[in-house]
Amino acid sequence: MTTKRQFDYNIGDRVAERPKPHGIYTNNQQTKERIAQYRHQRYGEVVGINYKKNSRGAAQRFLLVRWDHLPSPTEHATARICPVTELERLTKEVIVPGE
Repeated sequence: MTTKRQFDYNIGDRVAERPKPHGIYTNNQQTKERIAQYRHQRYGEVVGINYKKNSRGAAQRFLLVRWDHLPSPTEHATARICPVTELERLTKEVIVPGE
């Protein structure tokens, strides 16, 4: 059974890392600072599309993304990526109260 893709990607599309809840549940300031250094939003461009088979034999799409701050592309599942145009809407859906 197949499902409709949420987003279709083409080579050259501008993308961002999909927002995720970032609730930091700690009172320790050092822990908050250590985690905060990894909480930046990444933007990039799709430079390739690969298909891999999962353990059940179904083909899954992976995107090769060249992030703006990195010289070489990295591979990511499409579930971790969203178009830049949809980033604001998706961010509003995952906001954690108190953040």
